[in-house]
Amino acid sequence: MNTDPVHLAVARLEKATVVTVTGDLNLASYPSLRDGLLKIATDAPDGLVADISGLVIDDSSLVSVFSLVAMRIGDWPGIPFTIVAAGAVHQLLLGRHVVDRYVPIRPDLAAATAALDQPVRRRSERTFARFDGASARARDFVTGKLAEWEVPELAEDARLIATELVENVLKHTTSEPRLRLDLRRGVCTVAVADQDTRPAMLLERLTPVEPGLGLKLVAQIARVWGCSRSWAGGKVVWAVLVHRPRTVGHRSAEECVGS
Repeated sequence: MNTDPVHLAVARLEKATVVTVTGDLNLASYPSLRDGLLKIATDAPDGLVADISGLVIDDSSLVSVFSLVAMRIGDWPGIPFTIVAAGAVHQLLLGRHVVDRYVPIRPDLAAATAALDQPVRRRSERTFARFDGASARARDFVTGKLAEWEVPELAEDARLIATELVENVLKHTTSEPRLRLDLRRGVCTVAVADQDTRPAMLLERLTPVEPGLGLKLVAQIARVWGCSRSWAGGKVVWAVLVHRPRTVGHRSAEECVGS
């Protein structure tokens, strides 16, 4: 049996990243399609369009993969997502399984790109060299950017999250931490990427003097957080912050996309 029957071809357009999906969607290929789209989304700056017009769907219930992808992309990286389904059969199938409740379905690429919801988004990224002052530099970067974006009320929590994620990269990998801040509709995401493919594990401190804030505090601060594999390689550990009143959410960073 072909172990990789789904193929993803990526093209970068001015307003979106387009993934052309071909092959067979079945029980064996479901995980690779899900994880492939999520990985590509981590590197898509503005929006993601999945063209499934050439995809053969063996089991109609498996189209739920697109609803799942839409919900996860909504958490991270928080970009708009649309689907191109050129044939009436695909459109009816997606509608029957209410996929259109989670992601817009359009008949062609132009309509799908136009359907991308593109509110004002601010993003800034910086890579920090591996030295003792990296965490302090990261905190200064967060403070400055959130003040510039006029959301200083999020700075304290964002600094705490950034410190933890940067420290984990320095402690558990040989990479230089790459910190990214996103602000969209008042929702701020703090994300730190590295080139190590091993799943992130945010551990509790064993003693008060041990560096790092610990999993419990990160979970309390963030609305939701997790770990995603990157299509470009490595992984991204991220946390979503919203202005108070906030709800406590938690997704284990050990539950990285991909197997």
